[in-house]
Amino acid sequence: MASYTAFKTPILRNLVASRRQFATTAATRSTRARIPAALEERITQALDGMKQAGTFKTERVITTPQNSSIKVQNSTKPVLNFCANTSLGLADHPAVVQRASQFLDTWGNGLSSVRFICGTQKIHKDLEDQITEFYGQQESGDTILYASCFDANAGIFESLLTDQDAIISDSLNHASIIDGVRLCKAKRFRYANGDVEDLDRQLTLAAEAGCRVKMVATDGVFSMDGVIAPLKDICDVVEKHDAILFVDDAHATGFLGPTGRGSGEYWGVMDRIHLVNSTLGKALGGASGGYTVGDKLLVSVLRNTSRPYLFSNTLAPSVVGAAEAAINLVDNPATRGPLLDQLWSNAQL
Repeated sequence: MASYTAFKTPILRNLVASRRQFATTAATRSTRARIPAALEERITQALDGMKQAGTFKTERVITTPQNSSIKVQNSTKPVLNFCANTSLGLADHPAVVQRASQFLDTWGNGLSSVRFICGTQKIHKDLEDQITEFYGQQESGDTILYASCFDANAGIFESLLTDQDAIISDSLNHASIIDGVRLCKAKRFRYANGDVEDLDRQLTLAAEAGCRVKMVATDGVFSMDGVIAPLKDICDVVEKHDAILFVDDAHATGFLGPTGRGSGEYWGVMDRIHLVNSTLGKALGGASGGYTVGDKLLVSVLRNTSRPYLFSNTLAPSVVGAAEAAINLVDNPATRGPLLDQLWSNAQL
């Protein structure tokens, strides 16, 4: 404790000095910081444009746990909820809630640290192993946890690709993939949504451009339309060009495929996909958290270079517990069967 205090003392001394300086400055300032007029005008015009176009967003305030039937603020009647991503109803499932509460009591609220400093508990490694096994990759694969799937997508391309490489992305990929691609220096190619012939053409162009490594990126399920990517055909083209296949399966994990392993299982190509990113914030518990699962070598690079992983706090223990329980429910045939039966029955309306 003495060494820790000694390490922190200069920081504390600087904080005290900063507080004194702030108090002196605040005392002489008569108004709060003002937004520059040019920025205020630009933002006001943008917001007005959104309102006129009908794209300005307001938030519905829910007064109950998330479910298919909920109550919202300023209304006494229950309403049917068709827009949540808790496809299996696990966001308020008793087993999930109980496990989250148990982990909160046992492991605390959080770790106040990133993973590589002092933010890794046994439960985090256990969950990573559980996810790896869920995908059948316990022999040659590994999993890395993120605060969200958005973070996982933001960290993967920059870490694995250089300016000598190429990323070939589906034209309707999720915004998080688009933002992740923007962060890397690889040459960018785009193919028409689900168009395998166009994908083949773009891979040929990447090769002609001298790109050393070619990575194909696609959603497993495109969330706006519910279209399932033709992964079997995509795998054939990827292998033809000796490329890498990355799939964001956030809108498929937990319920698509015979045992809920996602779009790869749906098409029977789980062993042909190099990297899968997905979320713990939709079907698998509905809270937060994301992950990358794939080859151990690639995951090892991500642990050492992926900036959202290196500079974000580790997952809260309650989220880890909820995810563990959710995966157990999907993994167990006795509980998975009724959950999937109910889902597909609901989908028939």
